[in-house]
Amino acid sequence: MIRLSADAAVPGARRWRLASPVTALVLGGLLLAMIVLAGVLAVMFDPHLLSGGANTLLFLAFGAVGVVIGWHQPRNPIGWVLLGVGFFFTLSALAGIYTVFDYRIHHGALPLGWLAVLAEPGWAPAVALAGLTVPLFPDGALPSRRWRPWLWAYLAAAGLWAGGAYVISVIAIASHHVHILANGDLSALDYPAGAAAAWGVLEAVFFPLIGLSWLAWLAGQVLGYRRAPAERRQQLKWLLTGVTIFIAAAVLTVWLSNPAGYWKVLEPLAAAGSFALPVSITMGILKFKLYDIDRIVSRTLSYAVVTGLLVGVYAGLVLLATQVLPLSSSVAVAAATLAAAALFSPLRRRVQQLVDRRFNRARYDADKMIAAFSARLTGAVDLDGVRTDLLDAVGVLEPAHASVWVRGGDR
Repeated sequence: MIRLSADAAVPGARRWRLASPVTALVLGGLLLAMIVLAGVLAVMFDPHLLSGGANTLLFLAFGAVGVVIGWHQPRNPIGWVLLGVGFFFTLSALAGIYTVFDYRIHHGALPLGWLAVLAEPGWAPAVALAGLTVPLFPDGALPSRRWRPWLWAYLAAAGLWAGGAYVISVIAIASHHVHILANGDLSALDYPAGAAAAWGVLEAVFFPLIGLSWLAWLAGQVLGYRRAPAERRQQLKWLLTGVTIFIAAAVLTVWLSNPAGYWKVLEPLAAAGSFALPVSITMGILKFKLYDIDRIVSRTLSYAVVTGLLVGVYAGLVLLATQVLPLSSSVAVAAATLAAAALFSPLRRRVQQLVDRRFNRARYDADKMIAAFSARLTGAVDLDGVRTDLLDAVGVLEPAHASVWVRGGDR
């Protein structure tokens, strides 16, 4: 936390701490200014460079999460790690726009083009920092001392990989062999050859290292889940949910790199799923509505299952109507849409019950208890019995206090 305090040795002196809410706000403002500048440059130079708008929003989300955590918990390293992820990714995007305008359009005649080439590999430290978010969740410390060798090995590999990207950029600038691709990347980094081939091998090892470290950490947390305190379990539920959705969205994004036909509908879902990781990290660390995760998980699973079933039904009906029955494509699409809409509500209720029974047992038990109470209430005449049943039914919701007020009088 940044504090202004009088120094004992030098009267009037001020001592600053870097990790503070003010620093988080300053870095957040700088990140926002960079995103706005990147948008302005893209509009001025080439509007097609704004095609990565979803990625820009994702970078902003990481930065915003970092600002929120840095403001509320400045001593938690995860907030600064997430701020670094958003900052370096945005710096890379901004530099990439300028390198395209300078080296591809003006053939290197603009000023400070070399600085943009040097800043463009900012995605390397961003990726390296992103790899630390899951193992350091939620308080910025490793789960145990056994993970320290992994941390040093990871930092060494990340340093070599990110440093190698900058060395290749410096060599390209010094030798005047700067070839920029249409996306703003340096060709020597996207297609490493010659002296840069060793860096390409390191890159091929580094990304699986991130994936394996995440899987190993998650496996360890799952194994120790039952021994963890109740609050820690809820935090892990947030993280596991966010990581699962994030990975599914990443796989879907790769699979839908060039979608055609009806599959284009899934593109927004894949883009939205990418935000699950920063959101779940924020919820878990700040403990905001921590115990709502059971309901969110059950709703997410139920709607995912229902969506998958309805997509299958829709595709099957369209295929049946167009390939087997003599119906036009427009009629088949309309009929399949109506059938899917009619099936949505009953299918959702049934799937929700099954999911709640398995993943949200508290809600399932509460629903069953309330339904049973309603059935008993229909023919009940004993006031004391109704009061006891009512308190038992409400007790499932675990209130701090429960009482029944009975109106007096002749009635």
